[in-house]
Amino acid sequence: MRIILIVLLTISSWALPITEKYPSYNYVFEEFDITDEYIYNDSFALFVKKNEKRYQRFYKNSLKRGGHLIPTFKSMLIQDGLSDLFVYMSMIESGFSTDCVSSKSAVGIWQFMKATAEQYNLSVNSDFDERLDPILATSAAMNYMHKLYKDFGKWYLVAMAYNCGEGRLKRGIKEAGTDDISVLMRTDASYIPDETRTYIKKILMVAMIGENVSLGLEKMGDAITQLYGDDVVQVEVDPGESLDKIAEIIHMKPKDLLKLNHHFKDGVVPVKLPSYKMNIPNIKVVDFYAIYTLQKELQKYSKTHYLSHIVRAGENLNQIANTYHTTVDEITLYNPVKKKKIRKGQVLVIPVTQKVFKKFSEKNS
Repeated sequence: MRIILIVLLTISSWALPITEKYPSYNYVFEEFDITDEYIYNDSFALFVKKNEKRYQRFYKNSLKRGGHLIPTFKSMLIQDGLSDLFVYMSMIESGFSTDCVSSKSAVGIWQFMKATAEQYNLSVNSDFDERLDPILATSAAMNYMHKLYKDFGKWYLVAMAYNCGEGRLKRGIKEAGTDDISVLMRTDASYIPDETRTYIKKILMVAMIGENVSLGLEKMGDAITQLYGDDVVQVEVDPGESLDKIAEIIHMKPKDLLKLNHHFKDGVVPVKLPSYKMNIPNIKVVDFYAIYTLQKELQKYSKTHYLSHIVRAGENLNQIANTYHTTVDEITLYNPVKKKKIRKGQVLVIPVTQKVFKKFSEKNS
């Protein structure tokens, strides 16, 4: 009797309609320009039933890996006139692994190939790869999606083209004689690649799972607690800075800060440009400006730079100190001056602030 009851409960679970199990499907389909009828598509329904446990685990693991990025991505997408559900396309692309590299050498959270990345203004070179910056890569992906929508006119076609390429999708639509999703997804034809058919199903699957969670219709354990907070913001840092140093300043673990800044290879900010953007959780902004920026400002006014001065006839230490906005005592501290007496032609080391150093360097250049 107990065995029969277990079997009946299992069958009952399998028989639960997808529309009841995932009431978020209506919103998800609408955002991707898919008609509600597709929920009853046999191929899609079978995919959901066979893979829902797998993609629930995948969704939860993706949140653990990079869930702190979701609020920022959704905000960026909405502000750019895109559906915030495209965040799930990024999840399928990389599982929110910011340093993900595919077998085809696609890189980053949006899996850009080098040529496409450069086409959308992402720098890729030997020591700096902006495909690994989740914020810059998302901006590039949004530009790419706008272009695809202009070409195809439906958001599910945008996702298809992102996966298989614009040319391949155009040929498939021409061969099918329609851009209807039910026709393009037919398994008895090759209008689009098998990989692309699976890709679309994955996106819809995780989107339904994620929106069920967002709507409070499904619990995923403590997955949501993986979020850092409401946002990720960019701050300006000097070239050559160490991520470890910044992490210490804003009270983060270096590995957590590195998750947001994989584009800085070896955890060091490059030195080729005057400044760089670093991603930090919004809740750390106060610490950053209160400590890092303040230290930079104090450094400008502390005498951490040095100039050389050749003593001219008739000069004394007071005159020289006034010229360089320093003091006699500080000059004598760095020079072998007895009884504060100097002689013509003597070379003095003058401790100065960064501001004074820059002024005299520009004057002599």
